[in-house]
Amino acid sequence: MLSIITWNINSVRRRMEGLARLAELTAADVICLQETKADDEAFPRSEIADLGYPHQAVAGQRRGNGVAILSRWPLEAIERHHHCGRADARHVSAILNPDSGAPVDQRLSIHSLYVPAGGEIPDPDVNPKFAHKLQFIDAVADHFASGYGFRDAMVLVGDFNVAPLPADVWNHVKLSRVVTHTPREIAALERMKRALTFIDVVREVVPADDPVFTWWSYRAADWQAANKGRRLDHIWITSPLRECIHEVEVLTDVRHWQPPSDHVPVLLRLNPHARHDGA
Repeated sequence: MLSIITWNINSVRRRMEGLARLAELTAADVICLQETKADDEAFPRSEIADLGYPHQAVAGQRRGNGVAILSRWPLEAIERHHHCGRADARHVSAILNPDSGAPVDQRLSIHSLYVPAGGEIPDPDVNPKFAHKLQFIDAVADHFASGYGFRDAMVLVGDFNVAPLPADVWNHVKLSRVVTHTPREIAALERMKRALTFIDVVREVVPADDPVFTWWSYRAADWQAANKGRRLDHIWITSPLRECIHEVEVLTDVRHWQPPSDHVPVLLRLNPHARHDGA
């Protein structure tokens, strides 16, 4: 069994205690982080290695960006990807190889992605941040469409900053005019999904009309009572892994941990042998 977690940690140094708790709670093989807010020199590599993750693919950047892949198993072909002509630390990838002892039966490409938030105004003509968000998603779609094949085993995870379905937000009508749930963002994300016919593992397991959230604003005095959430954090897989899905879980209780991130982790467990034994 291979377990993979994605979490927008909102500062890895500030939430090292939470990361340690998550590692102990789940014993995940791979933890992908977004918004680490640490450049390469400041990234807490040794502390994370002590948690059981000595193999690390890090694309560091201070303040708002930064992504990472933390692994109990050796990582190969680590690559930091740039989109839209910017050197932002928003996309890093690595490969797990069965020859290294990793619990996979073929080379598995893992990508940790952090899509720009897009600002407040959902109009690319007046809001450069929103225009960049749409351009970024399109660039990532082109990246996958041109650089990989439909038979490649891949897991793409991260904070996509888009809640695509009506049940991915607390109020579909109100949020359809708010950045993260507008028709233009949803269409862009759908194009990215079609690039390799990705499968949204949460919606593969949970019916599309059942509410699922992974983010709750810090502004709510009682986020759980208000429950005005959005599903911004995603795990997608390519079709060769569809039969390998064993379990998917949104770890909502993590939102209570202090100091909290406004995002919670999403966990995927894969059984790499399922397609062979019919499970």
